[in-house]
Amino acid sequence: MSTNQQSMRHIISILMENEAGALSRVVNLFSARGYNIESLSVAPTEDNSISRLTLVTFANAAVVEQIVKQLNKLIDVIKLVDLTDGSHIEREIMLIKVKAENEPARAELYRLNDMFRGRLLDVTEQSYTIEMTGTADKLCAFITAVETLGIIEIVRSGALGLVRGAKGLTIN
Repeated sequence: MSTNQQSMRHIISILMENEAGALSRVVNLFSARGYNIESLSVAPTEDNSISRLTLVTFANAAVVEQIVKQLNKLIDVIKLVDLTDGSHIEREIMLIKVKAENEPARAELYRLNDMFRGRLLDVTEQSYTIEMTGTADKLCAFITAVETLGIIEIVRSGALGLVRGAKGLTIN
């Protein structure tokens, strides 16, 4: 299988008009063409009239090229970049609640939290709630490490990303 045909994880960052229906048009573009969005995060930028949308999708190079062309045609899209094309910084945030019903479980959870550089947010007699920031791989590794203790609940933000260095995704 050629590199062009292999599905890869792509992080696409989009500057778009911060108005009703803009997000819906992006999501509908993906849905109508049968493309899957693995994660999606959107919020206003320093300019309240512009939002930054970061989405993650798995696709081969040809499909991503089509996605980018179609996104650029949307009236609400100002500018976009596939962060995967170059050096970038990526982070995701996770809140995870894990059973901590006895002293050995608490000690192990405290050790793993320290090792993965998490932040303990809530401690009860039955559970620990931890905040963790990092790459998707790091968060998945932590989940795997605590699975045997008993995960009660997980919530994740999805990926956020920026191009490395002085340049950025701006309208200038």
